[in-house]
Amino acid sequence: MPAKKTATKRKSEAVVVVEENEGSKKVKVSHRSHCKEAGQVLVLGQGDVGQLGLGENTIERKKPALVSLPEEIVEVIAGGMHTVCLSVTGQVYTFGCNDEGALGRDTSEEGSEMVPGKVVLEEKVVQVSAGDSHTAALTEEGAVYLWGSFRDNSGVIGLLEPMKTCTLPIKVPMTEAVVKIASGNDHLILVTLEGNLYSSGTAEQGQLGRVPERFSDRGGRKGLGRLLVPQMVKVQGKVHFVDAFCGAYLTFAVSKDGYMYGFGLSNYHQLGTKSTKMCFEPVKLTCFKNSTTSWVDFSGGQHHSLCLDAEGQVYCLGRAEYGRLGLGKGAEEKNEPTPVTGMEPVCGLSCGASVSIAVTREGSVYAWGMGTNLQLGTGGEDDEWSPVKMTGKQLENRAVLMASSGGQHTVLLVKDKQES
Repeated sequence: MPAKKTATKRKSEAVVVVEENEGSKKVKVSHRSHCKEAGQVLVLGQGDVGQLGLGENTIERKKPALVSLPEEIVEVIAGGMHTVCLSVTGQVYTFGCNDEGALGRDTSEEGSEMVPGKVVLEEKVVQVSAGDSHTAALTEEGAVYLWGSFRDNSGVIGLLEPMKTCTLPIKVPMTEAVVKIASGNDHLILVTLEGNLYSSGTAEQGQLGRVPERFSDRGGRKGLGRLLVPQMVKVQGKVHFVDAFCGAYLTFAVSKDGYMYGFGLSNYHQLGTKSTKMCFEPVKLTCFKNSTTSWVDFSGGQHHSLCLDAEGQVYCLGRAEYGRLGLGKGAEEKNEPTPVTGMEPVCGLSCGASVSIAVTREGSVYAWGMGTNLQLGTGGEDDEWSPVKMTGKQLENRAVLMASSGGQHTVLLVKDKQES
């Protein structure tokens, strides 16, 4: 029987569609951030712990290299030192550092972490996210699975239970269907079908938006359970959230009426606040409210953020060192969205710790920031203070669909141009 579709009205920032199959109570969740276009995976940068997926003999790539995967991929995510790929059939493949279980699979066989391997999940996955030592997967029915560990400044804090690392996927206890997941270095944000925001992980910099500063160090007297079990982020008044994005230590959230909220680390104004104090609860970010601007994408590094408007214009804010803002040499830190020039209209963004990546609507990819780990694809280690178009043999006659920059490496999803 054909699926019956009911669309819920939203502003252009996010659309949620629920599919209820006749004769079945199963609900399929959908969100504008779920990737559908399939392609192949390219990697570059440092790969000493296998995060390039090219085997034990390749520990760095100056230019993009093709990864061998058993099927086409629709989403790529670069974690701190590992890589996650979502296939067109809803399978998850991982490679890289597995010290704390971030790969979600057995890597006892020597070298098995250095090449792609499948994570065993019973349900079809529609979105993945990853941080420094954790990985999350959202299923088509709105459930979330998590593996690895969260860490704070003192070390491992656990994942769902205090001090307990999960080397295999474990289901996150949620009473609401989830439509979008996003990961910071050590925190996870969940957007639900009802428009609520849930968070879990480390709270030291305010990135959970629901833990007061006095309890931010391992949950205070209430313990780690307060941090690790996902709980709702509360905002004054009734706010319906439709999207959320993470930086390393911060969270951006978009409301149904187009307002931006943020919480977490803003020591270089990377949240867009006038102050450099950490925000332990959601703050309405007035610097993003402009009647002519509709924000569609955000990404954050260690101390900077990128944002994208509906016209394809990239903006930056936060720390300027190493060129990560893309504003040219001599640029200083910015406390409000500042246009980055020198690119065609952009459709997607990604930040590494001190690196920025933008994918254009035409299928090109630009990079800027710290060059030390070869993540920029220039072939050298120099910092780039303005956007530089990435080139390489594997990029010839291919359009880039998406990019993700991690701790020391960058991953691209590409397709042949004749297919476009």
